[in-house]
Amino acid sequence: METVMTTLAAMPGLLMAVPVEFYIFGLTLLGVALFHHRTLTVALCGLATTVVYKLVFTGFAEGTGFAGLAAHADHEAVILSNLMLLLLGFALLANQFERSNIPEAMPRVLPDGWLGGLTLLALVFVLSAFLDNIAAAIIGGVVARHVYNGKVSIGFLASIVAAANAGGAGSVIGDTTTTMMWISGVSPLAVLKAFIASVVAFAIFGVLGALQQHRYAPIQAHSAADSPKIDPTRAVIVGLILATLLAVNFAGNAWYPEQQDAAPWLGLGLWAAVLVTAIIRAPQWSVLPEAGKGALFLVSLVATASLMPVESLPVASWQTAFGLGFLSSIFDNIPLTALALKQGGYDWGILAFAVGFGGSMMWFGSSAGVALSGLFPQARSVVSWLRHGWYVPIAYVAGFAVMLALSGWQPTPTRAERPPESQAQAAPPKVVDDALHTVGETWRNLTGRIG
Repeated sequence: METVMTTLAAMPGLLMAVPVEFYIFGLTLLGVALFHHRTLTVALCGLATTVVYKLVFTGFAEGTGFAGLAAHADHEAVILSNLMLLLLGFALLANQFERSNIPEAMPRVLPDGWLGGLTLLALVFVLSAFLDNIAAAIIGGVVARHVYNGKVSIGFLASIVAAANAGGAGSVIGDTTTTMMWISGVSPLAVLKAFIASVVAFAIFGVLGALQQHRYAPIQAHSAADSPKIDPTRAVIVGLILATLLAVNFAGNAWYPEQQDAAPWLGLGLWAAVLVTAIIRAPQWSVLPEAGKGALFLVSLVATASLMPVESLPVASWQTAFGLGFLSSIFDNIPLTALALKQGGYDWGILAFAVGFGGSMMWFGSSAGVALSGLFPQARSVVSWLRHGWYVPIAYVAGFAVMLALSGWQPTPTRAERPPESQAQAAPPKVVDDALHTVGETWRNLTGRIG
C-alpha cells in the first residue's frame, strides 16, 4: 500500500517531466483516431504546432531557430521524399495489379465450405507480402463481398485486416512501416523473421475467422465464369516494377552505400519503372490525388515523429516492442515506427510484427482497417470489432511469444547507427558502374545548361 501511495504521489512530477512535444504528438494521434474524416488536417496542425513550439522554446537537435529548422529539414529530406514517392508509386502499382483482373479471377480458386474463407484469407496474406497491405485488404474485401453475396461478418473483416497486416509484416514492400525500415537501411533479412509470428497468428485468426464467417453466411458459387480474362501484360508490369525496387535496393546497399542518403533512390527507381511501363499499359493516373492526400498525411505524421526528443523514450527492448503492438491498435503505427527508427536499438523483425499486426486489434489501428471500413461501414464500431474479432489479440500474443522464443531479441543497427567504415561496399560490375556514371554525367550537363 505504501508503495502504491508513493507511486501516486510521484505521478505529477513524472508527468511534468515528460517533454511537451510528446503531449502534442499524443493529442495529434488522438485527433487522428477521433476525427477520421479530418486526418490530414489534424496531422498538419500537429506538425505545425510542434514546429512552432520548438522554434519558440526548445530548438531542434540540429540547432535553434530557423537555422535549426532548416538543418533538421535537410537531415530528414531524403527519408520523407522517399516515403512520399514510394506511397504514391505503390498506389499506381496496386492499380496496375487490380486492372490485371487477377482479383476478379481469384474467386475461381476458392473451395466450398469454411475452407473457402480460409483460402481467401491466405490469398490476402500472400498478396500483402508483395503488394501494399491496404490494397491487399481492399482486394480481399471486394472478393469476400462477391463470394458471400454481401453478407460479410465483422469478425471476418477483422480477419481480412489481420491477414493483410500479417502478410506485410515480414516484407519490406508489404507495409509502410517495413518500407520505412528499409529506407533507413534495415536489411530485408532482418525483417523477414516477422513471418514466424505472422504464420502462428494466421493459424489462429485465419481458422477462427473462416469458421465464424461460414456460420454467418456460407460461401456462394465461386465459378466466376463471367469474370474478365487476366491481362498478362499488366501482371508482368507489376512483376517488373517489384523487380526494379529490389534491384535498386540491392545496388544501393551493396555497391553504393555512401550515396544512400544523397537522394531518394528507392522512390526514384520505383517511379522510373512506373513511367517506363506506362508506355505499354498506363495506370489510372486519377488515383493519384486521393493517394496524395493519404501520403501527405502519413509523411506529416513521420515528420512530427522526427521532432520528438527520443532520449526520453523507454529503452528499446522486447517488452517495449510488445507494448508498442498494443499501442498501435489505438494510435497509427507509422509515427510509432518513425520514433523507434529515430531511437534505434530494436530487433526490427520483432518490431515489424508488433506495430504491423498489432494495429489489427482495432478497426482504426491500421491503414488497412480504415480503408476496408470504407467498403463496409458497419465495421466502424469498437465494441463490435472487439466482440467478433476477439481472437486477433490472442493471435498477436501467441505469434509474438513464439517468434521471441525461437529467434530471441537480436537488435540490428540502422544505417544512421552504423559508422561509415563499418558499412561494407562491394565493387559493382564495370558495365553497371560505367552506365551509372554516364547517366550522372549526362544529368549534370543537362542541369548545368538549364541553370
